[in-house]
Amino acid sequence: MSRRRFPVPRGRSRQVAVAVSVVLAVGAGGWLAGTRMQSPADAAAAHRPPKAGPVTVAVEHRKLTASVVAQGTVEYDAPQSVSLAGPVGTADSASGEPPAQIVTGLPKAGAKLTEGSVLMQVSGRPVYVLRGPVPMYRTLRPGVTGDDVSQLQSALRRLGHDPGGTGGHYGQGTAAAVAHWYRSKGFQAQSPTAEDEKQRGDLEQAVTDAQIALLQARSGGAPEGGDGGKDTGGASAPPASGATHALELQSAQHALNQANKALSAFQEGYGTKVPAGEVVFLPKLPVRVDKVQAHLGDTPDGPVATVTGSDVLVRAVVPAADAGQLRQGMTARIETTDGRTVTGVIAKADGAPRDTADGDDKEAQPDTGDAPDPAPAADADPSAVPVTVSVGDPAALRDQAGSSVKITVDVGSSKGAVLVVPTAAVHTTADGRARLRVRRGGQVVDVPVSVGLAAAGQVEVTPHEVPLDAGDQVVVGQ
Repeated sequence: MSRRRFPVPRGRSRQVAVAVSVVLAVGAGGWLAGTRMQSPADAAAAHRPPKAGPVTVAVEHRKLTASVVAQGTVEYDAPQSVSLAGPVGTADSASGEPPAQIVTGLPKAGAKLTEGSVLMQVSGRPVYVLRGPVPMYRTLRPGVTGDDVSQLQSALRRLGHDPGGTGGHYGQGTAAAVAHWYRSKGFQAQSPTAEDEKQRGDLEQAVTDAQIALLQARSGGAPEGGDGGKDTGGASAPPASGATHALELQSAQHALNQANKALSAFQEGYGTKVPAGEVVFLPKLPVRVDKVQAHLGDTPDGPVATVTGSDVLVRAVVPAADAGQLRQGMTARIETTDGRTVTGVIAKADGAPRDTADGDDKEAQPDTGDAPDPAPAADADPSAVPVTVSVGDPAALRDQAGSSVKITVDVGSSKGAVLVVPTAAVHTTADGRARLRVRRGGQVVDVPVSVGLAAAGQVEVTPHEVPLDAGDQVVVGQ
């Protein structure tokens, strides 16, 4: 029996297909949404951070070097202020006052001053620089004596102007040498003034008058060639008694002696002199003009300049704990801002020990005993200690004067390669021993150690009882 097929309208077939597609899409979307939906508890668990574990760092096997690092400033050594000890030039013959003190020539910053150099000029007069430890404090003239005269004589001799002696007495030989020295520099030395000449003439006249008075007293009071008391048109003078005549002679002789003494004293100081303001004595020469404080047209009151030595040094400050590791003679690396490296030497570190006979061994011996935590004590003295570094080649840093530089001093090193860990990895247990916590196979074990040299947050360790190798992971935090 055959089945009879009834035709389906084409429009209805298309509707059925669309309905099936919609059902399938909705079902797939529901399945996908169901797979992505989470409960609040599941969401919180998914965002919870992983369980914390120890923070570890690998043990290193290398040489350890301890260094002190500081910032310093480049300076010239031995700075000192320069002032004039008195007026430049001598007193005016009419008023007795010194000449006008006006700066007419200035030193140049950076200039090198050697013995006999002209530092500056005041009212056209020179101010010289000479070597000597005694500061200039008075005018040097014939007749004066002292150490300042002796060092002037020594300086004249070094400059090629022989004063005839260096015993410290300013005589005519020294005066002549001074005059020759001034002429060689294009200046006129301070020779006697018109007032000096007048005073000398007055003293010489006083000696002559005293000599005449003595001759008259010896002749009984009558002028030489007179008639000895005979009547000359008036009453004759009565002859002096013996006692009176003796007194007159004594008085006249005393007056002559005093006049001669005054003339001799004046002549002793009469001649070429060096005014107090025309020489500056400095302990060491040559020097370098660092700063000029005087100004043209001003009166040279107070400091006129600052001079320094020709050597270059670096000044810095370091914590007291670091200064205790420094010794005089240690090598320092000086790094400039433009990348240059210059070698220096520790010249002074206040509170630092002096270098000893066996101080050539710069390597620190590792500590083989037990030690506490190497971290610095909380009550360590934080005060700053001045440190001075001398420079072997001053020319290498002369253009850096006043600039900042970095100083590095290696104060110790291990003997060869050693096991090194961060200082934070070392802790002290109740038994007083230093230990490390080492992570091995998912467990953390204690490794007793001795600590040695510490530098830049790292410390040398030597294990005891439990082995420790490079690459082991030591715990430095949680």
